[in-house]
Amino acid sequence: MPDSPGAANWAKLLFLGVIWGASFMAVSLALRGFPPMTIAALRISIGAVCLLGVVYAMGIGLPSPRAREGRIIWACAFGMGFFTNALPFTLLSWGQTYVASGFAGVCMAVVPLFVLPLAHLLVPGEHMTLRRTLSFLIGFAGVVVLIGLDAFRSAGSDFESLARLACLGASLCYAIGSIITRLCPQVNMLSLSAAALLCGAAMMTPAALWAEGVPELPAALPLGAIIYLGLLPTALAQVLLVQVARSAGPAFLSTVNYQVPVWSVIFGAALLGETLPPQLFAALALILGGLLLSRNRRPRAVKGQKHFDR
Repeated sequence: MPDSPGAANWAKLLFLGVIWGASFMAVSLALRGFPPMTIAALRISIGAVCLLGVVYAMGIGLPSPRAREGRIIWACAFGMGFFTNALPFTLLSWGQTYVASGFAGVCMAVVPLFVLPLAHLLVPGEHMTLRRTLSFLIGFAGVVVLIGLDAFRSAGSDFESLARLACLGASLCYAIGSIITRLCPQVNMLSLSAAALLCGAAMMTPAALWAEGVPELPAALPLGAIIYLGLLPTALAQVLLVQVARSAGPAFLSTVNYQVPVWSVIFGAALLGETLPPQLFAALALILGGLLLSRNRRPRAVKGQKHFDR
């Protein structure tokens, strides 16, 4: 692994931060023409079709389910399809009907903090040190500030409080999905990503049709937002993150978590005119402070680690 990531990897990392940060704005636009579960189903299906085309064009194909290890890989792909695609996309789409896209984006900065205790319990050799424990506590304080104490009370008719918890639940889903990926046997990451999206599409498409029916053709803006969500932050991002993880290491790739909430706030405020809660920036400072503290001074690449699409 080279000491310096290189200009190309820095450019790809910046691009990933932008397209993932813009995905929350795109969901807000898509909600003008589609219901939440349909948005999740469409973006996953578009991403699955694109990645399937990539892996077969490259001669990689999907993991074989014949051997025992292949069946374990497909079980992991099913778990990834549920926890990194189907459930969080649905929670975020529904949550953004009541909260700003910038708020939802800031919630994604919590993902690495959720990974810390989960990895301590489930991943061999990933123990909670004093440094990591302090970082988790600081970040958790930021979460409490972000969603507000009212979110822990009875929601009643205040769907905004429940929506805040839904966005936070999506970040927990991504953390669980990352643990599943790290425990998955060695396999080509593009092939695994395509399998995961295929599983996610198989779950979400019938569920969305049953709950929300066949959508009517919307205006151009919501339709364009759906196409963007499927092509860039779902499909293209998977290809880029694999390239960056292989050439610069997963530790370098994980720094994209610092970008996503910032870009989501910028896009939401500048292009959608969103009014952001006053506590958001204090919460963001605490969460990013916890993330910075959790990083080792000399990061080591963790085999099998991966960041997920938004």
